[in-house]
Amino acid sequence: MTEKTKGLRPAGGQPDKRRAILTGALALFARDGYTRASLDGIAAEAGVSSRTIYNHFKDKAQLFEAVIQESSGRVADTQIAIIDRHLSKIVDLEADLVEFGMAWVAVMDSAAAPHFALVRQIHAELEHIPQTAVDAWRETGPRRVRGELAERLGRIAERGSLRIADADRAAVHLMLLVSNDNLPYGADRRNEKELTAMVTAGVHTFLHGYRP
Repeated sequence: MTEKTKGLRPAGGQPDKRRAILTGALALFARDGYTRASLDGIAAEAGVSSRTIYNHFKDKAQLFEAVIQESSGRVADTQIAIIDRHLSKIVDLEADLVEFGMAWVAVMDSAAAPHFALVRQIHAELEHIPQTAVDAWRETGPRRVRGELAERLGRIAERGSLRIADADRAAVHLMLLVSNDNLPYGADRRNEKELTAMVTAGVHTFLHGYRP
């Protein structure tokens, strides 16, 4: 390796190794949670050595923070794109909100499913997870997405289609009402008919509270 090539190498190791570590760590943290996941297990999942992990991250806490921040940022970008696509120009408020809701729940059962499994683990282990990691997740993901949705709902309210006193609260209500966690117990999360019925009911409830 020449001196010039050495200068181009990113600090902390090769980027493909880092990507493998982050992907393997996400899978293991999502499955086992923060407390039970070990660096040896993550190394095996990523197909690298434990020494390679330490070349990139000083400990499990730093790795977890990197995983949740990277994963949250990626999923937040996807969710914000959905907000922009479906709520930028309202033609039929109810129909547009249902389309938004269907796109929203599709993300939760897509390639982003490990992220949402990780979020469930965070909620279950909140007192055992470093606060810096929790703060990074909230700022990079939920708060950013909620802010974007609140701004969009506020604009719709300015046009008189909604009556909103607190846009942040309205955004939280809409996200909760179209979550596929509202499906009946045992329902097939991939069944489009059941998903449509669930999202439509959630939108009706939202509009009942917020439509003038």
